[in-house]
Amino acid sequence: MKERDISILIITTITVLSLFVYNSPTDTGIAIKKEMKDIFSPEKVVKQSIEGMDEEIQMKLNEGHRSEYVMYVDEERYMLTHGEKSDVITPLHPAPENYPEVTMEIEQFPNEKPLDLVEIIEAQLHKEFTKLEVAEITNPIKGYQIHGAAGNKADSKIVNAYVISNGKEGSFVITQFYFLEAAEGHGARLHHMLETFKIVE
Repeated sequence: MKERDISILIITTITVLSLFVYNSPTDTGIAIKKEMKDIFSPEKVVKQSIEGMDEEIQMKLNEGHRSEYVMYVDEERYMLTHGEKSDVITPLHPAPENYPEVTMEIEQFPNEKPLDLVEIIEAQLHKEFTKLEVAEITNPIKGYQIHGAAGNKADSKIVNAYVISNGKEGSFVITQFYFLEAAEGHGARLHHMLETFKIVE
């Protein structure tokens, strides 16, 4: 096949796929259109269950460090702060005195693969959490989760560390800390925000 014919074939294929995404009446076409719209929409209403009650939360689109990802944040309750190496989401109102801080840190490791990082992070967390559970998951995000609890009291520290591929040769590590009493509050809200995490680099 001549080079000119190959170019025409590629252009035609792209055109057909674009028409399918934007004009297809099928459920697949509609879902793709909605997903693309939601990713770039500046605001998004998210339905979530908090402490046994359903509610709709207006979230705003935030860009990550060096625009490596986007994520919807409940800005009525949290703020995202950009750091030199990582970003951190924290509540606008801090936890009660003597309770562990509530945070969700997002950091990219461009040259380290997920499974390698899982072993490293698990070893680090074992210093504070004697019992850890490691699982491969698809919700709230596809990757690996390391979960641990430092006790069973109201102020016991909880960790959820998520390790996911960055789509290249590296990984993102998203680490949540909160306390047991806040599992159905902050824990659930952080979970729902993480569901909106999208790599855009």
